[in-house]
Amino acid sequence: MSGHYARGLDVPGAVPSPPSSVIAEPPSPTLSHASLKFGTTLSSTSSSAGDDTELDQETEQDSIHVSQSSDHDQPIDNSSSSSASIIDSHEKNVAQPAEEDRVPSAFVIPRKEILTKDDLELFHASPTYASLFEFLEALNESVVGVVTTADCYQSEVVNGMLETLDLVNDVAEQYPPESGHESRFGNPAFRKFYDQVGLSAPEWMEKFVEPKEAVPEVTKYFVESWGNRKRIDYGTGHEASFLAWLYCFHRLRLIKQEDFKAVVIKVFFKYIEVMRNLQFTYWLEPAGSHGVWGLDDYHFLPFLFGAAQLRGHKYIRPKSIHDNDVVSEFSKDYMYLSCVKFINSVKTASLRWHSPMLDDISAVKTWEKVNSGMIKMYKAEVFGKLPIMQHFMFGSLLPFKGLSDTRVLQEDEEEAGVEGHTHVHAFGQEFPTCCGMKIPSAIAAAAAANASGERTAPGGSSSGARRLPFD
Repeated sequence: MSGHYARGLDVPGAVPSPPSSVIAEPPSPTLSHASLKFGTTLSSTSSSAGDDTELDQETEQDSIHVSQSSDHDQPIDNSSSSSASIIDSHEKNVAQPAEEDRVPSAFVIPRKEILTKDDLELFHASPTYASLFEFLEALNESVVGVVTTADCYQSEVVNGMLETLDLVNDVAEQYPPESGHESRFGNPAFRKFYDQVGLSAPEWMEKFVEPKEAVPEVTKYFVESWGNRKRIDYGTGHEASFLAWLYCFHRLRLIKQEDFKAVVIKVFFKYIEVMRNLQFTYWLEPAGSHGVWGLDDYHFLPFLFGAAQLRGHKYIRPKSIHDNDVVSEFSKDYMYLSCVKFINSVKTASLRWHSPMLDDISAVKTWEKVNSGMIKMYKAEVFGKLPIMQHFMFGSLLPFKGLSDTRVLQEDEEEAGVEGHTHVHAFGQEFPTCCGMKIPSAIAAAAAANASGERTAPGGSSSGARRLPFD
């Protein structure tokens, strides 16, 4: 990679940002979770990557040829002042950074901008979408072959992030789960935790966010990263808010490329550890249809980064996730295996039964293909899903303006809809079962089984415990 980050792979359901002089074509429909076959997607896209490269080269050559032809068609001006003026103008244009890369002069509280499928397609064609995924792919490349426990450079800003995540854990200790709450759904004490984080977060951000005017905007993404207060749930949309929080520091130039390794293996992994604590403490419900857009009911990105960590590993293969000894031994070093260990700790039977997508992925031959497929899948199954992106927020650091009525977009989620849901469902996308249907936590089910003595070892079976219906 040189200069800017390497562009991502061609992804179903997402369109990279076009040049300003070209009208963007609408993206092709995203793949549904049920129809997305991981191995098939990888094999079909690997051959097309070379075709896309050749096409890009041909297009670039055609553009150069047209540009040169246009120059020859223009009358020649021998005036030195005219030539100097053209050169000065060209240098000024080259020197100007892209609008999405500039530090904003004014900051705003992030707000929702996506309501309809048209809004989502417009976002997919925006510079912000392209820049956000350039950032994600740069983070991904920074941890190739790097273990989670590796020592690395940590800037003051990275240390500030880590200290802030520790403070979130401290708040959780101040608000233990309420006793007498026997339901397998989320514990109401989570709302007290959430409120306290919202009150304390601005003060936490003040310590390492510059300029100070950006604190309210950055704080909004941070608070959104911990789940939904009303529904007491958590999913990949909240995880995406944490990615947006990290991206804010990149846009503010508070973290640079040399920080990316620490951002992933220290900051992001710490965030996952804090979220695991919250999921166990408050029995957070999986947002959406029981993990339909996640790989372990809650998360996606640790699998993506974890696959990058394992790229080129001599011994551990994708199929090694079925070996409990390998998972147990190396879970502390690789996020992917850490997530598999978590799944095994809260669900009975085998991965083939309760995590069919992970089982499909384990048949892929190399981690390189798994990693590239994860990026494609994240674009299609998270940032390509309207029910998720309707809750994603935009401000000055992630600028985007949709076409929908802002009065509808900003409707108070706490007062409207079933269990706080205000999103609509686009024609052509599957109707998720999240609306009007509360999804119990697998963690809560495991805890209940333990309490009644029905819990068995991971991978075993239970004659008394009643299994939850998994997607």
